[in-house]
Amino acid sequence: MTGKPSSAETAFKVFNYSFLGIVAFLMINPFWELLIVSVSPAVEASKTGLKLIPRGFTLEAYRMVFESKSIGIGYFNSIFRTVVGTSITVFLCFCTAYPLAKKVLPARNAFTIYYLIPMFFGGGLIPNFLLIKSLGLLDTIWALIIPSLLSTFQILIMRNFIMSLPESLEESALVDGASFFMILLRIIIPLSMPIFATVALWEAVAHWNAWFDAMIYTRSNHNVVLQLLLRRVMIDHNNEGITDSLQGDEGIVTKTMEAATVLVTIGPVVLMYPFLQKYFIKGVLVGSLKG
Repeated sequence: MTGKPSSAETAFKVFNYSFLGIVAFLMINPFWELLIVSVSPAVEASKTGLKLIPRGFTLEAYRMVFESKSIGIGYFNSIFRTVVGTSITVFLCFCTAYPLAKKVLPARNAFTIYYLIPMFFGGGLIPNFLLIKSLGLLDTIWALIIPSLLSTFQILIMRNFIMSLPESLEESALVDGASFFMILLRIIIPLSMPIFATVALWEAVAHWNAWFDAMIYTRSNHNVVLQLLLRRVMIDHNNEGITDSLQGDEGIVTKTMEAATVLVTIGPVVLMYPFLQKYFIKGVLVGSLKG
């Protein structure tokens, strides 16, 4: 039986819970305040100070956001870029990492160094722009996907994870008569699901949050992504990309529109992360520490 906790243990628990409570409040409060501002009337949204509870309730900002054609186009382009770019990146990185993880690969170290070089040395923005232009990808959604399809960092994470898998699994499968393709399909890929989820989450968040390349490589409105549209709202204070007409004070409407647009933008990532958190943590630990 455990005895009564000492005064020092009690003081430590009080301090620990208080500290963690403050940290949790600081993490949650920005999102909560955005939510309060987005559903508050225009007059309340314009007031300064800490906002813990809404004073009034309206969904006008969300109505304007979801009725906007630009938001719909931005959502479609962002989802297309994220899904297609992430899927192809995971596939190509795995196809590259799997042979690099095998000791029987000739000149394995030379290939690894070859992939490491672009990780430390880049051509720069202007050569990349000229390359995209010469390939005819300028002002297309593919200019946001193709340049980032292969990531050296993701290849190394996958390689380390695959190297951590016991070689006895493949040896026993070979003894039982399985082909190399069957081993890859039935053993390696199912066991690599944690690293697939990790890399997919990293790439999906990177694609979803990217806006700079869209600003450089795209011109027309039908290729705009959601983050670039959000930048126009937050920095340029220009609501023409959101709605054709605004009622009332423009600054007040902009504040509620900013909050609603931010929440709509971050929503998919926030909803997706809890389902991938288990694989994410496992994949990071194994992929970075082993191999």
